Amino acid sequence: MIVDVVYEDDRWVALGLEALAETACAATLAKLGIAGAEIALLACDDDRIAALNTEFRDKPTPTNVLSWPSEERGADQPGGDPYPPEDMELGDIAIAYDTCAREAAEAGKPMVDHVTHLVVHGTLHLLGYDHIDDKDAALMEGLETEILGKMGLADPYGGTET
Repeated sequence: MIVDVVYEDDRWVALGLEALAETACAATLAKLGIAGAEIALLACDDDRIAALNTEFRDKPTPTNVLSWPSEERGADQPGGDPYPPEDMELGDIAIAYDTCAREAAEAGKPMVDHVTHLVVHGTLHLLGYDHIDDKDAALMEGLETEILGKMGLADPYGGTET
């Protein structure tokens, strides 16, 4: 098992989050040649993620996904690859049902596809990828698109389906 899911909101169970997250994380790690990693995933609602977003980012609003890497892995230069993990416990991800459901509906996407993208996104953050700088964003978005494409999902940034 790669992902240990903690359910605070039972709506995630009906979505099949555990299997979805396991598949998304495995695809992400396989793309990057990483084996034996572990991730903790908190399946929560908007109230809980808003509290976490306030506490850790000083942003008192809900968001779709948050991540906390177990160690700093970011690249030295914008657009560069992060450092490989030394610790196979990669860190923690929290994902909010309400925001994910709203975003999926607004985009006209199946919820499972949107959540798969966000789990891939969160996993990449745990591995040191980011999107603050344009070069870093291009690298991270390219990886997301490639990983999701291999899973049979559309480019989340507006490209065509694979």
